[in-house]
Amino acid sequence: MNSKTATFTATPPQLEPATTHSADWRHEPDQDVLATPALTVESERLPGVGPPMSPAQPPIPETEGLRYNAAVILAYYRRRPFQVWSRVLQIFLPFMAFGLGWWWNRRRPVKEETQRRRAIRLREILTQLGPAFIKVGQALSTRPDLLPPLYLDELTRLQDQLPPFDNELAYRFIEEELGNSPDEIYAELTKEPIAAASLGQVYKGKLKTGEVVAVKVQRPGLAQSIALDMYILRQMAALIMKNVKRVRSDLIGIMDEFATRIFEEMDYTQEGRNAERFAQLYGKLPDIYVPCIYWQYTGRRVLTMEWITGTKLTQPEVIRSQGVDATYLIEVGVQCSLRQLLESGFFHADPHPGNLLATPDGKLAYLDFGMMSEVKPYQRYGLIEAVVHMVNRDFEGLANDYVKLEFLTPDTDLTPIIPALAKVFNAALGASVAELNFKSITDQLSEVMYEYPFRVPAYYALIIRSLVTLEGIAINVDPDFKVLSKAYPYVAKRLLTDSAPELRESLRDLLFKDNGFRWNRLENLLRNARDSSDYDLGRVLEQASDYLFSERGELIRGQLADAIARGLDTLGNNAWWSFTHTLGEVLGLSVNNSQPVSSIDQQALEHIQRIWGILQETPGFDPVQILPLIPRLLVKPEMHQMGQKIAGGLAQRAIARLIRELLLTDEPEIDTDLQTTDQPRLSPIDQP
Repeated sequence: MNSKTATFTATPPQLEPATTHSADWRHEPDQDVLATPALTVESERLPGVGPPMSPAQPPIPETEGLRYNAAVILAYYRRRPFQVWSRVLQIFLPFMAFGLGWWWNRRRPVKEETQRRRAIRLREILTQLGPAFIKVGQALSTRPDLLPPLYLDELTRLQDQLPPFDNELAYRFIEEELGNSPDEIYAELTKEPIAAASLGQVYKGKLKTGEVVAVKVQRPGLAQSIALDMYILRQMAALIMKNVKRVRSDLIGIMDEFATRIFEEMDYTQEGRNAERFAQLYGKLPDIYVPCIYWQYTGRRVLTMEWITGTKLTQPEVIRSQGVDATYLIEVGVQCSLRQLLESGFFHADPHPGNLLATPDGKLAYLDFGMMSEVKPYQRYGLIEAVVHMVNRDFEGLANDYVKLEFLTPDTDLTPIIPALAKVFNAALGASVAELNFKSITDQLSEVMYEYPFRVPAYYALIIRSLVTLEGIAINVDPDFKVLSKAYPYVAKRLLTDSAPELRESLRDLLFKDNGFRWNRLENLLRNARDSSDYDLGRVLEQASDYLFSERGELIRGQLADAIARGLDTLGNNAWWSFTHTLGEVLGLSVNNSQPVSSIDQQALEHIQRIWGILQETPGFDPVQILPLIPRLLVKPEMHQMGQKIAGGLAQRAIARLIRELLLTDEPEIDTDLQTTDQPRLSPIDQP
């Protein structure tokens, strides 16, 4: 079990008053004192260990726990200048050497290899400075608005593996948190940790009742050292914001949010609650497994959870030797991630190889729930709307989406940004879904975000990091695997089934343009959606009818009435031509072998036939499902109006044909007002 990358946003948290926390002056085993109210915790010392609780039993009540308070930490360390300056020198000296080298080299053209060496050196400095700076570096790796792409790539390689601390200290922590010695609590516990990371280390054990467990114990003195580093980093952020004009983001707000998250990570009861919420939301998805938390043996600095036997997804040959399909598990992970990001909003922000295991029975197990994040509803819908604008090549709309999603301020001049976005996405949209590479697109987008005044929200940075990491794991399993192509069925299903007004409008924007209906896009939405595991065609039909005959569906009703009138007219005209042609041949009369039909109407008819074929091939489709809808639709006034419009359209077309045949010379039938508006260059969602 590995430590996590901290999440942060550009919005500072609400600072809590110092009186929020009780004064529990607890001594750590190494005499490190949590000596400031900002670092104190409510007493969570559990009574003596009794009979084990069921994993399904509700967790211990939420308490105040360890919480970040910037104001109190600021006041505390202002009174301790010697302690602060001692640490500042440890930080400043390596960064000063790094900065001088950067300043000297920037006076001349810099080769890419030189830049790469600098990025590597920055990674090494952050590693040497310890847990807080490792977390800062990992967090910076998701910030294209702060660092150029070469540095982002190098910082993603930051490892938070550190030497383990002494077992005796770990055992004393267990006794302090759980009220008994490890021998009294666990039937077995490994003599040495099996993994050690920046925030804690992990042992394998067994409960007295026989369950095999993982026991995570926090490092001693962690809260004190991280609080000091956060204080220093916050002061540095203020200094940079004041003196470096290139920096556009609110660094102080970023540091406050970052510190809030890392303090939450140091509260293992919060991690346990995260695990249970994750299990509640996603544990019922096919082949997803979430380990149980044993609350009787869990405290702020000790976490006991179910031991998961499994293989890292980066070892596909080992997985296949166990008879498990590694590629299928990657698809399971992609589908689960999409539901996390775009459906429920609560997502695992660190799906690296150590946190995703393939179990021997063919399930995908998630581990380590300390680093979670959330996407708000308006952000989830905004991301899908951005996808629609991208598919439509509406880059002005896409730029405005970035404003709504808080990447850009409302007063930003979008004029130079729109062509930059077009340059990034036009190349991608010219490729087929199978050719799309998520990381290559995000790398190009990162360059745009660094060049222009973007401020990347934490939720987006973590989403990108999560999906890029997942794609990297997937490519290791299957070099031809494409996350985007596997994501289309889910996105198509959401557009067709979600009744949210935002997505109804997005669906309309996708299918209609300039009063023309894009039949090929509807075909591909239906074709992609049928591959989604929980696609409910009956629900699609019901919601489609409800929307169609609502006030918001008026425009679509009019366009659909025109399309139906054209289709019926084409069918009738074809039937009449077939009848007269056959009759003429029987009677030996001269016949015209050219079928008088509009090619546009014929294409629409072919689209409708293909759509019917897609519906018939969709799992669970039953024509009987349509029958209950008919009585409900027949009584709607909108249905009557639509019927009248169809009849009027048929009459107009019949009269126009009669006049043309009687009074005009023979000319090809052209229906310029009803031409489709499909682009000649198809985007991925257009392609079969």
